[in-house]
Amino acid sequence: MTKALKRKPTSADGRWSQNVTEHSNALDLEAGVFGLARPADIARSLKRSAETSKRRKASPLQSAMSMLNFYINRAGKTLSAGRKKVLNEAKAELRRLYGR
Repeated sequence: MTKALKRKPTSADGRWSQNVTEHSNALDLEAGVFGLARPADIARSLKRSAETSKRRKASPLQSAMSMLNFYINRAGKTLSAGRKKVLNEAKAELRRLYGR
């Protein structure tokens, strides 16, 4: 006998990942952070959000990196090569800001 797989509930329009990004329990992100043009600006914004969050469960670096990776992974094929490059450079900048 096989168990039926339960699907996670989705919002009315099916954009659960957008809901996570906007209402994360880990970080309160600044509006438009992932649309910023410069990797350094993205990294600084994520760092500010992670360090001021009262709800995060991990270190500020882990929380910021997790949200950035979540965004990159969920955007998937819809990210242009240039945008993906900027976001990956933001990861390197985030590591640099935290001395890693």
